[in-house]
Amino acid sequence: MVNGERNQKRNLLPRPQKGQEKKPDRQEARIREISAGLVVFRRTDEGPKFLLLYHGGRYWNFPKGKIEAEEKSLEAAIRETGEETGLKVADLQLKKKFKAYERFTYYRNKKRIFKIVIFYLAETGRRQIKVSSEHEGFGWFLYKDAQGLLRSYKDSEIVLKQAHTFLRRRPTPSLPRPRPV
Repeated sequence: MVNGERNQKRNLLPRPQKGQEKKPDRQEARIREISAGLVVFRRTDEGPKFLLLYHGGRYWNFPKGKIEAEEKSLEAAIRETGEETGLKVADLQLKKKFKAYERFTYYRNKKRIFKIVIFYLAETGRRQIKVSSEHEGFGWFLYKDAQGLLRSYKDSEIVLKQAHTFLRRRPTPSLPRPRPV
Protein backbone atom coordinates (compact mmCIF):
# COMPACT_ATOMS: atom_id res chain seq x y z
CA MET A 1 0.00 0.00 0.00
CA VAL A 2 1.37 3.43 -0.89
CA ASN A 3 1.44 6.28 1.59
CA GLY A 4 -1.49 8.03 0.00
CA GLU A 5 -3.76 4.98 0.36
CA ARG A 6 -2.68 4.43 3.97
CA ASN A 7 -3.50 8.05 4.82
CA GLN A 8 -6.90 7.81 3.10
CA LYS A 9 -7.84 4.71 5.10
CA ARG A 10 -6.67 6.34 8.34
CA ASN A 11 -8.85 9.35 7.61
CA LEU A 12 -11.94 7.10 7.33
CA LEU A 13 -11.71 6.14 11.01
CA PRO A 14 -13.98 8.18 13.26
CA ARG A 15 -12.14 10.54 15.58
CA PRO A 16 -13.33 11.23 19.10
CA GLN A 17 -14.95 14.59 19.46
CA LYS A 18 -13.54 17.17 21.82
CA GLY A 19 -14.06 16.06 25.41
CA GLN A 20 -14.48 12.40 24.39
CA GLU A 21 -10.77 11.55 24.29
CA LYS A 22 -9.91 8.35 26.10
CA LYS A 23 -8.81 9.10 29.64
CA PRO A 24 -6.15 6.84 31.11
CA ASP A 25 -7.53 3.93 33.07
CA ARG A 26 -6.65 4.16 36.76
CA GLN A 27 -4.74 0.93 36.54
CA GLU A 28 -2.79 2.22 33.56
CA ALA A 29 -1.79 5.39 35.39
CA ARG A 30 1.89 5.52 36.21
CA ILE A 31 2.79 5.77 39.84
CA ARG A 32 6.28 7.07 40.49
CA GLU A 33 8.52 5.70 43.24
CA ILE A 34 11.97 6.95 44.13
CA SER A 35 14.45 4.88 46.10
CA ALA A 36 18.12 5.23 46.97
CA GLY A 37 20.94 2.86 47.75
CA LEU A 38 24.65 2.27 47.90
CA VAL A 39 26.96 0.24 45.74
CA VAL A 40 29.26 -0.95 48.51
CA PHE A 41 32.70 -2.37 47.78
CA ARG A 42 35.82 -3.38 49.67
CA ARG A 43 39.36 -3.57 48.37
CA THR A 44 41.06 -6.97 48.16
CA ASP A 45 44.30 -8.26 46.65
CA GLU A 46 42.21 -9.64 43.75
CA GLY A 47 40.55 -6.28 43.12
CA PRO A 48 37.41 -4.58 44.44
CA LYS A 49 34.66 -6.89 45.67
CA PHE A 50 31.08 -5.65 45.48
CA LEU A 51 28.40 -6.38 48.05
CA LEU A 52 25.25 -8.00 46.70
CA LEU A 53 22.25 -8.99 48.80
CA TYR A 54 20.39 -12.21 48.06
CA HIS A 55 16.59 -12.24 47.95
CA GLY A 56 16.05 -15.85 46.86
CA GLY A 57 15.72 -17.52 43.49
CA ARG A 58 18.03 -15.70 41.08
CA TYR A 59 17.50 -12.25 42.59
CA TRP A 60 20.57 -10.39 43.85
CA ASN A 61 20.86 -6.61 44.22
CA PHE A 62 22.44 -3.69 46.04
CA PRO A 63 21.17 -2.36 49.39
CA LYS A 64 18.41 0.15 48.65
CA GLY A 65 14.99 1.34 49.72
CA LYS A 66 12.35 4.03 49.47
CA ILE A 67 13.12 7.62 50.30
CA GLU A 68 11.00 8.74 53.25
CA ALA A 69 9.24 12.10 53.42
CA GLU A 70 11.63 15.06 53.65
CA GLU A 71 14.64 12.75 53.42
CA LYS A 72 17.45 13.42 50.94
CA SER A 73 18.48 10.58 48.63
CA LEU A 74 21.94 10.19 50.19
CA GLU A 75 20.43 10.04 53.68
CA ALA A 76 18.00 7.36 52.50
CA ALA A 77 20.80 5.39 50.84
CA ILE A 78 22.85 5.36 54.05
CA ARG A 79 19.81 4.57 56.24
CA GLU A 80 18.64 1.72 54.02
CA THR A 81 22.14 0.27 53.77
CA GLY A 82 22.39 0.34 57.56
CA GLU A 83 19.00 -1.33 57.97
CA GLU A 84 19.76 -4.03 55.40
CA THR A 85 23.42 -4.73 56.19
CA GLY A 86 24.25 -3.40 59.64
CA LEU A 87 26.93 -1.14 58.10
CA LYS A 88 27.07 2.12 60.03
CA VAL A 89 28.04 5.56 58.74
CA ALA A 90 31.45 5.14 60.39
CA ASP A 91 31.98 1.94 58.33
CA LEU A 92 31.52 3.73 55.01
CA GLN A 93 33.61 6.11 52.94
CA LEU A 94 31.47 7.73 50.26
CA LYS A 95 33.16 8.34 46.93
CA LYS A 96 32.90 11.82 45.44
CA LYS A 97 31.33 12.40 42.04
CA PHE A 98 29.64 9.04 41.66
CA LYS A 99 25.91 8.86 41.15
CA ALA A 100 24.10 6.30 39.03
CA TYR A 101 20.45 5.57 38.29
CA GLU A 102 18.19 2.64 37.60
CA ARG A 103 14.95 3.45 35.79
CA PHE A 104 12.39 0.76 35.14
CA THR A 105 8.68 -0.01 35.12
CA TYR A 106 7.01 -2.88 36.93
CA TYR A 107 3.52 -3.87 38.05
CA ARG A 108 2.27 -4.20 41.62
CA ASN A 109 -1.38 -5.12 42.22
CA LYS A 110 -2.18 -4.42 38.56
CA LYS A 111 -0.80 -0.89 38.91
CA ARG A 112 2.03 0.29 36.72
CA ILE A 113 4.92 1.67 38.76
CA PHE A 114 7.73 3.77 37.29
CA LYS A 115 10.70 3.39 39.62
CA ILE A 116 13.88 5.43 39.86
CA VAL A 117 16.70 4.25 42.12
CA ILE A 118 19.57 6.64 42.86
CA PHE A 119 22.85 4.94 43.75
CA TYR A 120 25.95 6.28 45.46
CA LEU A 121 29.28 4.49 45.84
CA ALA A 122 30.84 3.67 49.20
CA GLU A 123 33.89 1.77 50.37
CA THR A 124 34.02 -0.28 53.55
CA GLY A 125 36.72 -2.20 55.30
CA ARG A 126 34.24 -4.54 56.95
CA ARG A 127 33.89 -8.03 55.54
CA GLN A 128 31.10 -9.33 57.77
CA ILE A 129 27.69 -7.78 57.67
CA LYS A 130 24.34 -8.68 59.22
CA VAL A 131 21.56 -8.90 56.63
CA SER A 132 18.01 -7.94 57.52
CA SER A 133 15.05 -10.32 57.42
CA GLU A 134 14.26 -8.95 53.93
CA HIS A 135 17.19 -10.94 52.56
CA GLU A 136 18.31 -14.54 52.63
CA GLY A 137 22.03 -13.82 52.41
CA PHE A 138 24.82 -11.77 50.92
CA GLY A 139 28.12 -12.10 49.14
CA TRP A 140 31.21 -10.12 48.18
CA PHE A 141 31.91 -10.59 44.48
CA LEU A 142 34.61 -9.59 42.05
CA TYR A 143 33.25 -7.55 39.15
CA LYS A 144 32.89 -10.44 36.66
CA ASP A 145 31.08 -12.64 39.21
CA ALA A 146 28.76 -9.82 40.29
CA GLN A 147 28.07 -9.02 36.65
CA GLY A 148 27.00 -12.64 36.06
CA LEU A 149 24.59 -12.55 39.00
CA LEU A 150 23.03 -9.28 37.82
CA ARG A 151 22.77 -10.30 34.16
CA SER A 152 18.97 -10.72 34.40
CA TYR A 153 18.64 -7.19 35.80
CA LYS A 154 20.11 -4.96 33.11
CA ASP A 155 19.75 -1.67 35.03
CA SER A 156 21.61 -3.13 38.03
CA GLU A 157 24.26 -4.56 35.72
CA ILE A 158 24.77 -1.09 34.20
CA VAL A 159 25.09 0.51 37.65
CA LEU A 160 27.70 -2.11 38.58
CA LYS A 161 29.62 -1.41 35.38
CA GLN A 162 29.54 2.34 36.05
CA ALA A 163 30.89 1.78 39.58
CA HIS A 164 33.62 -0.55 38.33
CA THR A 165 34.66 1.88 35.58
CA PHE A 166 34.68 4.75 38.08
CA LEU A 167 36.99 2.82 40.43
CA ARG A 168 39.37 1.82 37.61
CA ARG A 169 39.83 5.39 36.33
CA ARG A 170 41.89 6.63 39.25
CA PRO A 171 41.84 6.66 43.02
CA THR A 172 39.15 9.06 44.14
CA PRO A 173 38.98 11.07 47.34
CA SER A 174 36.25 10.21 49.78
CA LEU A 175 33.54 12.53 50.96
CA PRO A 176 33.60 13.45 54.64
CA ARG A 177 31.72 10.91 56.71
CA PRO A 178 28.06 11.92 57.05
CA ARG A 179 26.73 12.62 60.52
CA PRO A 180 24.48 9.89 61.94
CA VAL A 181 20.76 10.54 61.37
